[in-house]
Amino acid sequence: MSTMHLQPVATANTVEEQRARWERKRSRTARELVETEQRYLEQLDLVITYFVTILKAKGTLLPAERAAIFGPLESIHLTSQTLLHHLERGCLGQGLDSFCRELELYGHYAENLEPARKALQEQVKKNKAFRRFKKLQESRPEFLGLQLEDLLPLPLQRLHQYKHLLRDLMENTSPDCAEFQQLARAVKSVSKMSHWVRDTARSHENSLQLLRVQKLLKGRKVKVLAPGRWYVREGWLMVVPAKGEEVKRKMFFLFSDILIATKPCHPLHLLNSDKFACQAVYPLSQCTVDKVFGHTQGQGGLLSLCFPHKTLLLMSSNQEDINHWHLSLTTAIRQLSARPTNSGS
Repeated sequence: MSTMHLQPVATANTVEEQRARWERKRSRTARELVETEQRYLEQLDLVITYFVTILKAKGTLLPAERAAIFGPLESIHLTSQTLLHHLERGCLGQGLDSFCRELELYGHYAENLEPARKALQEQVKKNKAFRRFKKLQESRPEFLGLQLEDLLPLPLQRLHQYKHLLRDLMENTSPDCAEFQQLARAVKSVSKMSHWVRDTARSHENSLQLLRVQKLLKGRKVKVLAPGRWYVREGWLMVVPAKGEEVKRKMFFLFSDILIATKPCHPLHLLNSDKFACQAVYPLSQCTVDKVFGHTQGQGGLLSLCFPHKTLLLMSSNQEDINHWHLSLTTAIRQLSARPTNSGS
């Protein structure tokens, strides 16, 4: 009888303890959000106060040159001020609603970041007055040794912090709480923008890799730059001939849809001494990969790549290297086969 009376009390205590834990975590995260927003705003203040505002007044850069470097940073700074104002007053929901209405600013800033870096490098290189001004401002004690280049990525770094902090807040907020729906909307919006920014950065990095490999290849017969193509890896491998010929060392470039086999151009060639000549392009859509064992002595391994009209045997003396190649090839082939096929391709 007594046990039956005690059980609901014990359950109630457990529920209250869980709620108390949630509330402690929520309070801790809310405090962290405010404190990190204050530090973020202080760093944005450095750029706005000591660069943007003074450059406007001095005219060291033309308006178009200034916009190319800083993009919508002033608007992002204003948005952060507004958010912090609401957070410090305890108006989380109102602050998040206001912030999310301005979230596209972070998307525009992400699109502009790489061009901004190039524009900054160009001004440092060609504009003596700006170069001296930049060095003087960065020497201020408030900058703590940071350069303008270190501060420009701050908004995108902060965006990823928002995603984690807001998610933690939502997970420790009761669905019955008045701010829960506002938090849920904010988490969804910020996560979507954060993923878009990350994908934009990945796409840009991939474009640079494709362009780099294109420049490494002699001539323009092989077009590395192609829509939907992703760079995977590159490296030296030994090609084992089918008949008793000499093993040949070649440089391979692996992409999401093709494997390119190359050999280095002659070191004394006037124009192409640092380039590679393409010898074959293998479509991964028609490829199967297998590890071949027992054909190498000691360390290393052998891969067999089978195409409709050719089998390629690739060897490395490094076991880890051959394992990585095997994984990269099988992953690329699997992902390629999972893609929707176009009848016209």
